Amino acid sequence: MKKRAKVRAIPATISRYTAAPINSRKKRRVAGYARVSTDHDDQISSYEAQVDYYTNYIRERDDWEFVGIYTDEGISATNTRHRDGFKRMVRDAMDGKIDLIVTKSVSRFARNTVDSLTTVRKLKDKGIEIYFEKENIWTLDAKGELLITIMSSLAQEESRSISENVTWGHRKRFADGKVCVPFGHFLGYDRGPDGNLVVNREQAKTVKLIYRLFLDGYTFHSIARELTSRGLETPARKKRWYPG
Repeated sequence: MKKRAKVRAIPATISRYTAAPINSRKKRRVAGYARVSTDHDDQISSYEAQVDYYTNYIRERDDWEFVGIYTDEGISATNTRHRDGFKRMVRDAMDGKIDLIVTKSVSRFARNTVDSLTTVRKLKDKGIEIYFEKENIWTLDAKGELLITIMSSLAQEESRSISENVTWGHRKRFADGKVCVPFGHFLGYDRGPDGNLVVNREQAKTVKLIYRLFLDGYTFHSIARELTSRGLETPARKKRWYPG
């Protein structure tokens, strides 16, 4: 009697970066995240470059479905509390709209270790992956979380160092008798040729008026109402004044 050969079925190879077989026809829904930390012109160009780059980067992949680019511009805080684009992206991912998030680096994603790991783990529990291109980290990879912890800690230390350097720079300017004020929203003074304060005589009239009204017994609300009625500009060049 002829012996029947045993046949063993070999399953499709599992992708290194996702639990789906590599020959799966289901496309991964992919979103990009772009952020720059200041409002300087050179950073704005970086921001636009990130958006353009990741839009094309995702669309060029046949196995990816482009969901969109989430962005935060001009935000430098080391936590995620005021990053609306970031929070909207995480919310959409948790709602099942995103399978993979692509971003430039760990420092673009979060400069705070706790924020970074908390978000990564929360998304990982839902099977959502993050790819950090610069560090070549895929968070569903076995090495992902260890690398994230190391890189995020380094990013947080870098942010702390930058903050200390900025503080030192301000103190040094103060010691040298130089001022540091937001001239774009500063009433009564302009920046002089040496960087110091120069009285803006027209705006100084408004400043004196505010003090005079206060000394005459006006409340903050009544002062604001009076300035608005006179059509005077606020420090932000608006026509409506508020008690604050």
